[in-house]
Amino acid sequence: MDRRSFITKAGIAGVGATAASLSTPALAQGNMTWRMVTTWPKNFPGLGVGAQRLADRITAASGGRLTVQVYSAGELVPPLQSLDAVIDGTAEMSHGAAYYWQNKSAALSFFTGVPFGMTTPELTAWIRYMGGQEIWDEVYDQFGVQGFLSGNTGTQAGGWFKNELTSVADLQGVRFRTPGLGGRVWEKLGATVTNMAAGEIFQALQSGTLDAAEFVGPYNDLALGFHQVAKNYYVTSFVESGLATELVVDKAKYQELPADLQAIIKDASQAEYDQVSADFYANDPRALRTLINDHGVTARQFPDDIMEAGAKASQEVVSELLSSDDPLVKKTAESFVEALGILRERTEMVDLPYQVARQKYLKY
Repeated sequence: MDRRSFITKAGIAGVGATAASLSTPALAQGNMTWRMVTTWPKNFPGLGVGAQRLADRITAASGGRLTVQVYSAGELVPPLQSLDAVIDGTAEMSHGAAYYWQNKSAALSFFTGVPFGMTTPELTAWIRYMGGQEIWDEVYDQFGVQGFLSGNTGTQAGGWFKNELTSVADLQGVRFRTPGLGGRVWEKLGATVTNMAAGEIFQALQSGTLDAAEFVGPYNDLALGFHQVAKNYYVTSFVESGLATELVVDKAKYQELPADLQAIIKDASQAEYDQVSADFYANDPRALRTLINDHGVTARQFPDDIMEAGAKASQEVVSELLSSDDPLVKKTAESFVEALGILRERTEMVDLPYQVARQKYLKY
């Protein structure tokens, strides 16, 4: 996809909404229209497409009783104000990633991804079967909203760097776009960290405002054109090992819905979570081949000392949250660590040996 035409379609700069768009949800003959604001560009592979598909699922499954109208990044509110739009009533729904809102509660990062944390199946198990959803509900109750898993990218890439990294020393002072707890880890390793929306990253790299950036992985990064301004692509990472996206709804309005519409929102989110995960697993390796074969990108792995330092810094960050004065942050961290201790036994005793053996012995 051509980056210039993609960004033009995305409407990142922010388009003023009409008065009709800002009016209260339509209610006629029992039918409603809810507004979903997103942090993603319009037609953005995987994430933006997934948000639209989720809206379409809800609309279709409800027989039009609940129509969901999607506003991509900047169309109704700036992308990183999507959650606030639901809290203040500008929209009924938002689609994004919980760690974007860690300034509201550090606990929210756990429901997106933790450095050296859970893989996609591990995170799914914690949320669905090991108490994660219930704690997430408690965290979001503080803001009058309800969260649902809505997608997962799998293990993300480490990011794009203008200069090759040979050791931890090379990270000192590097201006790096990366959000969430991963940002805190990179700060401990010496980088200067900032966050920004998808549509702002390319220009920041091109202008020299950033020296490095990570967003998701090859599928999204190819569309955003990062390969045009940086050629060192660190594809193996430890920062986001199974990153989940979320659908957030106004909880009071959600609870006012008939039970079947509540169930439709919940079930459609679960279906889309699985769909997005499959989308990324299928298309990340294809996009990586394109980046390497057609655009001259060098795929690299972080040096061992960066991986080791990252693990140590991640432990420090999580330990700080385990000691938090905020009871919900502490409770979330404790639940996460306890669940990871159980889940990694299966991953490391069953999945990992198989994957190592497949890599070593399977030749076709």
